[in-house]
Amino acid sequence: MIRKYKPKDTDTVLDIWLKASAEAHNFISPEFWESQLDNMRNIYLPSSETYTYERQTEIAGFYSLYGHSLAALFVYPHLQGQGIGKQLLSHAKSKQPHLTLAVYKENVASFRFYISQGFQLIKEQVDEHTGHIEYLMEIKI
Repeated sequence: MIRKYKPKDTDTVLDIWLKASAEAHNFISPEFWESQLDNMRNIYLPSSETYTYERQTEIAGFYSLYGHSLAALFVYPHLQGQGIGKQLLSHAKSKQPHLTLAVYKENVASFRFYISQGFQLIKEQVDEHTGHIEYLMEIKI
């Protein structure tokens, strides 16, 4: 079940974000992700429209929209590959038919996932926070 994020979900959402970020972005120091927890808690989550995916009353993943941007889509690593990300993305598309996102070039699995879901590569750019190359992608439904 996908539902609107509630403040009581914050610790679980941050746990998903931290674990999935560290695993998917092993080319970036885990300390970087840990250093961003306060920003996620105090800036990014409150300013985004966020939805969670619940499975048997436990949150398994979430996504956040910031305008037309898919700012986050994360699933607990041990639950990936079960269609949760596809369901979250489908829900996001129903909320915002024109989406953009940025994904690190080195995160090949996520890049391929977004391509398989209809996103197109627009350009390469440098992420100002990490210095790594990322792809800007978009989809228009």
